[in-house]
Amino acid sequence: MFAGLQPFHLLVPYPCHLIVERLSPNVLKTNSVVDPSEPKILDASSSASRTGQYSATTHLSGTIGVMGISASSSLRFLQKLVHWSTRDGEEAPPFLVCNDPLLKKELMSSQNSQRPSDCNTALGKLRLRRLLLEKSGVCCIAMPCNTLHAYHDEISQGCSVPSLHIGDCVVKELKSANLKPVEYGSNVCVGILCTDNTLNAKCYLNKLESQGFEVLLPDKASLEHTVLPAIGAFRRGDMEGARNLLRISLQVMFVRAVNTIILASDDFVGILPDDDPLLKKCIDPMDALVRETIMCARTDSLRP
Repeated sequence: MFAGLQPFHLLVPYPCHLIVERLSPNVLKTNSVVDPSEPKILDASSSASRTGQYSATTHLSGTIGVMGISASSSLRFLQKLVHWSTRDGEEAPPFLVCNDPLLKKELMSSQNSQRPSDCNTALGKLRLRRLLLEKSGVCCIAMPCNTLHAYHDEISQGCSVPSLHIGDCVVKELKSANLKPVEYGSNVCVGILCTDNTLNAKCYLNKLESQGFEVLLPDKASLEHTVLPAIGAFRRGDMEGARNLLRISLQVMFVRAVNTIILASDDFVGILPDDDPLLKKCIDPMDALVRETIMCARTDSLRP
């Protein structure tokens, strides 16, 4: 069903219905050319929006906006969303999905570019995608991608609906868990297992430290000798090698007295079996984002 989709598509699933269409370039009905590198044009709070230059729909009660740059991450989010929201017999909340995998390449290449304008252009395009969802009447926006959350503030600037931050969702659940320090007299320590100690950890590091958590990242040796080789083995189909290397990576961090470990990359998903004891001590941040999204949608649907 998904074969032949255009690079940029909008999925609008409701119960028993799935519509896939290519977005019209006039979907926002603007009276002027939108410059993706100019954030002020794209903000919902801009003068263009206030004067009605963009045509907005009515509010769609309890509808979730999902914005991604990875089809696999977006689908994993939706699978969890539908599964968990229907466990108590209720219908899954309606949702709009805007997924543009081409923007992932642009964003990644802009990080290595010597021209700041390259990053501004990519972020401008992401803000435009966010605005498409916002103007469609969603009650909140979720981004099931660690890379996007590293730029959450830039993407959500001027957004008129809640733009959920995966780091905030994880911190909220950690605080609710009332974790005890592994060593008496110290703060609760949270490990972040990631493939890059800068970008992927960015969306969690500041959030955790601002709430009093100590944070432990894998050192350079662990990244080079266990973390990255584990992902490489998994991609080659060497499941035994991938599992052994990932278990070593986790055990090294637990030995250093962390209470729990955030798996800050989709690359780790599927390596360990669901019943693995080490995995049960870890956090899949996607889970926290899904739970917060469902709560947000249900709260909005109850409003008069």
